[in-house]
Amino acid sequence: MILDHDAVIVGSGLAGLRAAVEATETAGVAVVSKVLPTRSHSGAAQGGITAALGNEEEDRWEWHLFDTVKGGDYLGDQDAIEIMVRDAPRAIFELEHMGVPFSRNPDGRIAQRNFGGHTRQYGKAPVRRACHAADHTGRVVLDTLYDQAMRQNVKFYAEYYVLSLVFDEGRCTGVVTYNLATGELDLLRAKAVILATGGCGKIYRTTSNGFATTGEALSLVYREGIPLEDMEFVQFHPTGLFPLGILVSEAARGEGGILRNDAGEPFMERYAPAIKDLAARDVVSRAILTEIRAGRGIGGKAYVHLDLTHLGERKITEKLWEITSFARIYLGIDAVSQPIPVAPTCHYLMGGIPTDTDGRVLADEKGRVVPGLFAAGECACVSVHGANRLGCNSLLDLLVFGRRAGRVMKEDVQGIEVPASRPDPVEAVKERLAALMGHDGVERSHLIRQDMQAIMTDHGSVFRTEESLKQGIDAILALKERFSRVAVTNKGKSFNYDLMETIELGHQLDLCEVILVSARNRKESRGAHFREDFPERDDRNYLRHTLIFDAPGGPRIEYKPVAITRFQPQVRAY
Repeated sequence: MILDHDAVIVGSGLAGLRAAVEATETAGVAVVSKVLPTRSHSGAAQGGITAALGNEEEDRWEWHLFDTVKGGDYLGDQDAIEIMVRDAPRAIFELEHMGVPFSRNPDGRIAQRNFGGHTRQYGKAPVRRACHAADHTGRVVLDTLYDQAMRQNVKFYAEYYVLSLVFDEGRCTGVVTYNLATGELDLLRAKAVILATGGCGKIYRTTSNGFATTGEALSLVYREGIPLEDMEFVQFHPTGLFPLGILVSEAARGEGGILRNDAGEPFMERYAPAIKDLAARDVVSRAILTEIRAGRGIGGKAYVHLDLTHLGERKITEKLWEITSFARIYLGIDAVSQPIPVAPTCHYLMGGIPTDTDGRVLADEKGRVVPGLFAAGECACVSVHGANRLGCNSLLDLLVFGRRAGRVMKEDVQGIEVPASRPDPVEAVKERLAALMGHDGVERSHLIRQDMQAIMTDHGSVFRTEESLKQGIDAILALKERFSRVAVTNKGKSFNYDLMETIELGHQLDLCEVILVSARNRKESRGAHFREDFPERDDRNYLRHTLIFDAPGGPRIEYKPVAITRFQPQVRAY
């Protein structure tokens, strides 16, 4: 079936919904989502949204800019970051007017709390900058934006998978989708497409990401000859609930939680003496793993404790209820009287599809635009997070650049006519699915996935070396060869998750190779990318963005400069 819309947005998280709400005034908008929209992973965000409102103490957007630049280890593009932080207060007030029930301080203004890496006076002391709704901020913002989209008659295709991007004479003109309930393929024709599909955390064994966060939109773009940017920078959140990896938000440390080792020491004093447990995430993650490597994990095991017991039951109940409920539900631990076991968990992708500050996808290192194709949110790389994202800047990124992409896209589609695609893109996808379903292979996708996650965890996580990365690349290439012999055992049409997860796995293997090759090529340590064989930052050779292209002989790497406007690189210490 062919379905026509002015714009198709792939992904129903905060970036996709904010783009949809912005564009729907003058364009017919459809949103495609693998899951029911209110199950999008944005709803799992707990901590808040940063904005220099100054509701608790003096704050300035310039300080927020500095913290974001420094937090990203000077790899973020400062012109884009300035757009984001200056727009932050407007974004917060807009959400408030839409109906988001933010927590309030005693004088009735939006409450703000501390978060890692956010300071006042250019690093002198922590600042309360994170606007929040208790510890379920993402949930209430997602529900509010979904309500706004429904009020404006946005069309939703829920439980539809995007299998292919469609191009006509260089312009993106739609997507081919798979209806999970019926197994039918549809062509959603559009004058423009926005990709807002999130990250790819499920390529790792332990992650805070939901099961739908598999990254295939990144791979679809990559396979079209469009580069991916800074893919070596994968953030591991310091505090995943051990051993499950479920997020224990930075809000817990923002409210005064303390990390302790087996001896009960508050060990962050050794690694970040100025702001301790509120240092940037990459710093805290390495500190935790360093303690574990030194045998100071709890009972000699691979975790440390997050201690909230001194906060008191009232504060925990009012401000950290959802966080502590996870510990209670999954581990039987009462955070009021017991410490929570935590260890780093894969959390966020700083890299992604290269875009300009209005969400237009860029085709090369020279900044050539791909007509009709936009990206926003975690799958995009503007780049505002550089080598390491600061806590609560993620939701801000989604809202600011989701809105900007929607605004420009609705202008871009005016006067555009979409021709019928030739050859028929649906038939091409049908042939690929038939070949995959008819393949009588000996390999099983779930076994390959388990091996992939183990390889990425062992070779491409917090600590990296030349030899380990080489071993990881070789192992992933071996898995790709095994994948060529994979069989889909479920031959049904309705809710065939075996088929969809096999397709996802093929995309994930591409991304594993991209991440490991990018990491091997960057012979320095910067932000979340830490090379034990190159432990220092090398601005002379690597103060530049990685662009990796799919090429016949294997991935090809080019570079583009970092935009530096206000703050020259300096030693990064907390």
